[in-house]
Amino acid sequence: MKLKIALLEGDGIGPEVVAQAVKCLQAVEETFNHQFSYENALIGAAAIDKKGTPLPNDTLGLCKKSDAILFGAIGSPKYDDDPDTQVRPEQGLLRLREELGLFANIRPVKVFPTLIDRSPLKKEIINTTDFIIYRELTGGIYFGEKKLSDDGSVASDLCEYSEKEINRITHLAFKAAKTRRKKLTLVDKANVLESSRLWRRVVAKVGESYPEVMLDFLFVDNAAMQIVLNPSQFDVILTENLFGDILSDESSVIGGSIGLLPSASIGSEYAMFEPIHGSYPQAEGKDIANPIACIFSAAMLLEHFGLKEESKAVIRAVNKSLKNNFVTPDLNKKSKYGTNHVGDFIAGNIVDADDILNLNDENIGLGKSTII
Repeated sequence: MKLKIALLEGDGIGPEVVAQAVKCLQAVEETFNHQFSYENALIGAAAIDKKGTPLPNDTLGLCKKSDAILFGAIGSPKYDDDPDTQVRPEQGLLRLREELGLFANIRPVKVFPTLIDRSPLKKEIINTTDFIIYRELTGGIYFGEKKLSDDGSVASDLCEYSEKEINRITHLAFKAAKTRRKKLTLVDKANVLESSRLWRRVVAKVGESYPEVMLDFLFVDNAAMQIVLNPSQFDVILTENLFGDILSDESSVIGGSIGLLPSASIGSEYAMFEPIHGSYPQAEGKDIANPIACIFSAAMLLEHFGLKEESKAVIRAVNKSLKNNFVTPDLNKKSKYGTNHVGDFIAGNIVDADDILNLNDENIGLGKSTII
């Protein structure tokens, strides 16, 4: 298969983790005889610094001409620490989602047996966790009308949803639930918000077309508590933009590191794949950032195009790195392996997946692993 992939590395650790995901995609090319081409473009703070805008027109044009987008991270303290800044890195990502119609953000949450003891939650609570969050991505409070009074003392953000916006992601979530454990939980705040009451009405109506899927409702405050108390109860969680943003980040705690969770942002025409973590500027250039979330995002990219065996090969290679404790310091404080070393290891085990692995510390120190 031939694929043209736009690389939006973004800010902070974005370029570092994207580089490792590209290594793995190149290993897939070599192993499975595919042809992927890659082209970089600016977004976020990097784009503001060089072009004065968080989403340059040539970046948007490249994304529209590409088969898929692999995204790194966005954000910079230079802009985060100044509340009066009118142009912000995050505006580039929001506009990109809107321009490409990426209305569904899909975030899987799963516990890895080899990392279960590193979670801050008890093993017996999380050991069977395996759910997926469907977050609506182009509506709600992030895109609603924003107002600030002339004297700057009163501000408002409008949360607005249409039946059409809710309907399209709801069908995707129900279809996913049909292939899983056949349970869908809508998370909202219908006891307070009119927009949430619309969500309930639309989701309940769509649910009639999926009688094999059990539909449940939870208020967002209760859902946030249940994700910590009993995450195994969830199969597919469906929710609006703001709630989905918060709950998916909360869910990352279950696995022990936010550096493990990937995501896909899907529209009717375009698709983007990205780790859920931020730009982590404190780690920039230190070779300590965990690349696994971005590598898993590349695996989701492959699966999106029907390359299921290729996606599984990436996942197996990641699992091998976790099993062999070949991880970055966020997963093991005593680890001597950095971002590049972990990426090399995983990519190498895609190419040589059937070989017996022997680790050679000298070669690993050079950024290589020896397969014998």
